[in-house]
Amino acid sequence: MADRILKLRELNRATLARQMLLARETISVSAAVERLVGLQAQLASAPYVGLWTRLQNFKREDLASLIDARKVVKATFNRATLHLVTAEDYLRFRTTLQPLLAGAASSIAKDRGEFDLDKVLNAARAYLAEKPRTFADLSDMLAELLPDVDVGAMRYSVRTHIPLVQVPIATGWSYPSKPEFTLAESWLGRKISPKEFLPEFVKRYLAAFGPASVTDAQTWLGLKLKDTFEALRPELQTYRDENRRELFDLPGIELPAEDVPAPLRFLPEFDNLLLSHSNRTRVVAEENRPQVYLPALRVAATILVDGFVRGAWKVEKAKSAATLVITPFEKLAKKDRSALMEEAALLVRFVEPAAKSYDVRFDE
Repeated sequence: MADRILKLRELNRATLARQMLLARETISVSAAVERLVGLQAQLASAPYVGLWTRLQNFKREDLASLIDARKVVKATFNRATLHLVTAEDYLRFRTTLQPLLAGAASSIAKDRGEFDLDKVLNAARAYLAEKPRTFADLSDMLAELLPDVDVGAMRYSVRTHIPLVQVPIATGWSYPSKPEFTLAESWLGRKISPKEFLPEFVKRYLAAFGPASVTDAQTWLGLKLKDTFEALRPELQTYRDENRRELFDLPGIELPAEDVPAPLRFLPEFDNLLLSHSNRTRVVAEENRPQVYLPALRVAATILVDGFVRGAWKVEKAKSAATLVITPFEKLAKKDRSALMEEAALLVRFVEPAAKSYDVRFDE
């Protein structure tokens, strides 16, 4: 039997449903972080906004308390970038990610000169075991250890070969401006699983982002996955998109209808919805890519209208005032502008709780 063809809007609605963007959900914060397989966290505020837009009645302390309790950690994860993930997922999947992380380190080091990796890692592990350190501290130690070697390459090798977590503080977004890192196993008081769980990890991806192609999953994870998908094929459902690309999914998941209403939503910078597929037209039109995927690898904070990215947003601060500025990519209907204003008025207060006055405006 030929695979069912999924239209673009069907893919859009399926992805939004799994990303908790068709309706704010009532699950716990830890369950949401687990369901999303982590949240991109280069910016400290981004995971908070990402959860605010997905969960009912989410408050900052709901996530901050989990970080302080060491049930959620900030660490290098998928694509060798910082993510917030549950401690359980980090301990389970960190070994699975090691080939990706080692490869990323090798690509950096090959252009900056060779060095004794074992010597660097042993020294760094002992140094970080003493107390949490900033990367500036680590750089100084490494420069003394091997003064003729590129410090950046050594530091990146430490970050990718040694499991580290960022240490939170109790103020702001729960992380300092000059973050400190420590050994993950010491912080969590448990050992990282030595086993590899790549097939399980792929299934977790499909649960959060499917239906998706092999190249979509590879974009999300940063590893080659063709053999893994082939081994899993008997356990998976297959579809095709309108361009005949093969898509995989977990069996038994009912897909929403393409005409299911999608509410207006604000996404933070670097939201994983925008980074976890090679073909991103399910949420971002090709003509809007330059306004979303910015220079220096930045990803804009965006708005979803009818399930698709239709604009960007930012918060401007002036003394004690905070203004959320919406920049549409196209003319919006009056009812959508009104709904965005209402949602933005709530979001700006969440992002800047210490401000004394608030405003929302369109920049057109």
